Amino acid sequence: MRGGGWYVLKGREPVAVATPLEWAKAFEEDSRRVAADEIGEVRVSTVFLGLDHGWGDGPPVLFETMVFGGKLDQEQERYCTYDEAEAGHKTMVERVRRSFE
Repeated sequence: MRGGGWYVLKGREPVAVATPLEWAKAFEEDSRRVAADEIGEVRVSTVFLGLDHGWGDGPPVLFETMVFGGKLDQEQERYCTYDEAEAGHKTMVERVRRSFE
């Protein structure tokens, strides 16, 4: 399902599911965390969203990195794949570290 569709993670692969009930049950059991780091009092979190935030415009956008605190508070980036999310998380952590310089 595209455009706001529901997805679950099977390992590192997002898989579309047919109903919101399937989606909700998977989210009760699975960890959505891809990565998390704390730099001083700033937290950088990357998670699997489970909903397509691309809304049908290209491949599904299913992962998000967000910064909590510091100069980059509320900065966010979104990604289509687990690998992109991991790489994006590392990039955001480096941005946060540089923001202290």
